[in-house]
Amino acid sequence: MSVDPSSYVASTAVVHPDSHIGPQCHIGEYCVIERDVVIGRQCRLEPHVYVKRFTTLGDENEISAGTALGTDPLDKNFSGERSYLRIGSRNRIREYFTISRGTQPESCTILGDGNYIMTSGHIAHNAVVGSDTVIASCSLVSGYVEVGDRAFISGGVVIHQYSKIGKLAMIGGNTRINMDVPPYFLGVGFNVEAVGPNLVGMKRAGMSIADVRSVKRAFRVLYWSGLQRAEALEHLETGEDADAITQEIAAFIRNSKRGICWARRKKRGRETSEGPEV
Repeated sequence: MSVDPSSYVASTAVVHPDSHIGPQCHIGEYCVIERDVVIGRQCRLEPHVYVKRFTTLGDENEISAGTALGTDPLDKNFSGERSYLRIGSRNRIREYFTISRGTQPESCTILGDGNYIMTSGHIAHNAVVGSDTVIASCSLVSGYVEVGDRAFISGGVVIHQYSKIGKLAMIGGNTRINMDVPPYFLGVGFNVEAVGPNLVGMKRAGMSIADVRSVKRAFRVLYWSGLQRAEALEHLETGEDADAITQEIAAFIRNSKRGICWARRKKRGRETSEGPEV
């Protein structure tokens, strides 16, 4: 066992000799750390945290009680090969959350830096979560999902496998994500629908007024202009008002395999869901 002398390991913790714990860590009561685990400096593990093999944590992570990291994937095709969970630095993962490692041999589940992950949820195998995201309590992130930087996923959200949530998108509570949500948009509903730009999130992120206007313009072009999808994307990429923001949104949509969510609008006094013409 490689434990830096400046770290504290509770007497009831079980730490495998073939693991590594960096400087100034705190390993709480009844934690279990398996072989082939690397924990960086100044990480704090509260009691009853379980870190399974092939898991790596960066620096200054705070892991709350009852959390399990690097669990075997919830995939019937998994047969025990070596795969990984890679967690960056400065993440807060609260009580009773679980994150699986990858399914295929040598594949990874990845969590970036500075994320705030709340209680009683799951991030599945081969998901890629960016940095500075918020994933609220009881949300479920399925396999191969991609979540962009600074996205906000509210409580009780369920995300279908292979779905993508773009940078600085916000998902309302109890939403089912079964299509991709472009960057900077706000999605809600049983089957996710775009209801407009994520104005609060963009303000908190310090985006300029010009960039916010670009997001609003992109939303109108995609959903309300009546343009076919190809025409709308071309307009966002090369039109007279095209800029880095509109081009970023267009690139996300072109790379979407599931297709992007439709939009919710009010029509004759009631809400309906409509998408861009194809």
